[in-house]
Amino acid sequence: MKELTELFDWIDRDQGGTSDRLNANCLQLKSVCSPLSCRSFPVMMDPTPAVVSAQWLADAIQNKLVGPKLRILDGSWYLPKSKRDTREEFNQKHIPGASFFNIDECCDQSSPYDHMLPTPSDFSRYVSDLGIGNDTHVVVYDTSDFGSFSAPRVWWMFRVFGHSSVSVLDGGFKHWVADGHPVTSDYTKPEKRDFQASLNQSWVKSYEDVLQNIKTKQSWVKSYEDVLQNIKTKQVQVVDSRSAGRFRGTEPEPREDILPGHFPETINIPFTSFLDSSGKHHSPENLTKLFQESAVDLEKPLWASCGSGVTACHVILAAHRLGYSGVGLYDGSWGEFFKRAPPEFIVSEGEGKKE
Repeated sequence: MKELTELFDWIDRDQGGTSDRLNANCLQLKSVCSPLSCRSFPVMMDPTPAVVSAQWLADAIQNKLVGPKLRILDGSWYLPKSKRDTREEFNQKHIPGASFFNIDECCDQSSPYDHMLPTPSDFSRYVSDLGIGNDTHVVVYDTSDFGSFSAPRVWWMFRVFGHSSVSVLDGGFKHWVADGHPVTSDYTKPEKRDFQASLNQSWVKSYEDVLQNIKTKQSWVKSYEDVLQNIKTKQVQVVDSRSAGRFRGTEPEPREDILPGHFPETINIPFTSFLDSSGKHHSPENLTKLFQESAVDLEKPLWASCGSGVTACHVILAAHRLGYSGVGLYDGSWGEFFKRAPPEFIVSEGEGKKE
């Protein structure tokens, strides 16, 4: 049993839940391992791996384990300028057993900003209709050419509503297809289940939160002692996951009513930095190096931002995989901040914001 436990720990810690080594050892461990308890099968114990491999999911599908205890979601979303119809793409082909999760439907419909977080009751209703209960392990992917784009946003939504049994498919649909796994156009709506959401409000940050953080860190500093005290005080770090050009203000924003730039005291780590050249998620070792090289201290408070709260979730996913699960998301992100903030809080090498 000790050997089995150590093997599980190795898989969760270093392999993101990949089951290849475990499957190779199942025959040796047969006396203590069964399909209902073995973590080579998708009946998973907490903590659920944040990232699972395509082979792991293919094995689950082959073993007919997709159902009330395991649901697959296509969480594809793209900027309007891409002119991609994600629903139609899902109808044409998707991973067998998957359902479509639309972040533009499962959101606060009353907000003037894009796909803001819905209420707990609205989220509960939406995912219950997808056959998801509080005991369901959810695996999310998207069809991005990057390998991962919007899937971490759906992963984060489940977690912020109290559901920790959720994983992102490593490499997404791109690698699923490249590895020769099956796709289908067939879809059967799952039987409705009962999901009860519980919002962790501390993980969601508002415009007012961000503005207060800026004012705290801004210096109307009058003396050396004030500067020294500010350095010693633990302040919130903010990572912006947009491209370097959008962050600096030298490339246009995809939304016509928003100019590029960033708010003060923000660190830029483009979301693609969290993926390797093939589109798979970096190893924990590479993620640690990335944060260190970007001067982000994961031992200190951290928030994430982007254009509209989607790719910022790559920051949160990466920190979570390194054992830091308290990273907050500025849900409105730059799209909200630019519209509401005064010009002096807009940092840009480009045009900037006028009165």
